[in-house]
Amino acid sequence: MDLGLKGKTAFVAAASKGMGRACALGLAAEGARVALCARSEGPLREAAEDVRKRSGAEVLAVPADLSRAEDVARVMARTAEAFGGVDVLVANVGGPPPGGFDQMTDEQWKQAFEQVHLSTVRLIRAVLPHMRQRKWGRILAIQSSSVKQPVDGLVLSNGIRPGVAGLFKTLATEVAKDNITVNLVLPGRIMTDRFIHHQTERAQTAGRSLEAQIALSGADIPVGRVGTPEEFASMVVFLASERASYVTGAAIQVDGGLIKSVV
Repeated sequence: MDLGLKGKTAFVAAASKGMGRACALGLAAEGARVALCARSEGPLREAAEDVRKRSGAEVLAVPADLSRAEDVARVMARTAEAFGGVDVLVANVGGPPPGGFDQMTDEQWKQAFEQVHLSTVRLIRAVLPHMRQRKWGRILAIQSSSVKQPVDGLVLSNGIRPGVAGLFKTLATEVAKDNITVNLVLPGRIMTDRFIHHQTERAQTAGRSLEAQIALSGADIPVGRVGTPEEFASMVVFLASERASYVTGAAIQVDGGLIKSVV
């Protein structure tokens, strides 16, 4: 199936590893030019070279901290200079720190809002003019299953990420006439470095092996295992494609059936 991505330009945030990197590779494999950003320059350059070698695509790598407005402006200017504008946006940032309500200060709430919510707003604001001019665009954000079902011990994520869902539902209506789709993609338990780090800590606390801990983490998932970044990226690539032209305003989980929400 031709996904209609050849010649399109995709921007993927937090693309040095994990789901972001898998999304960048998936989009590049379909013929898109890809701009990548992440905070750490070394891993970002390595990821860009890997995507370039495996896909043959044009790849741009720009280090940036997307919680800073000036970094968003700089990375978008570099992308526009290199590729002329962004057709597919994959907004993605790391999650805010874990903890309960009584642990969090005003400053931590502000930082989490800048990191998760305002960075997404700024990225969208930067790409919309080009998409509207072209009368074609795909706006995607990688969020969390906490949008549909709060996760114990993640009060910052639970409190802020659903606001992004409300933003996307509103924006989908506003830009639909310009042939721009707007969707959230919600990962469940995916085998990323962050997931492995958390599982390692839990394994050490419980006195079990990492393998046993990961198996335990997958036991209550209906498909019986933790997902891979590549499985998650397949959904993102489809939603970024021409074939997904009638899907907008959706929040789609990729979680092996873990979340029981009916909407």
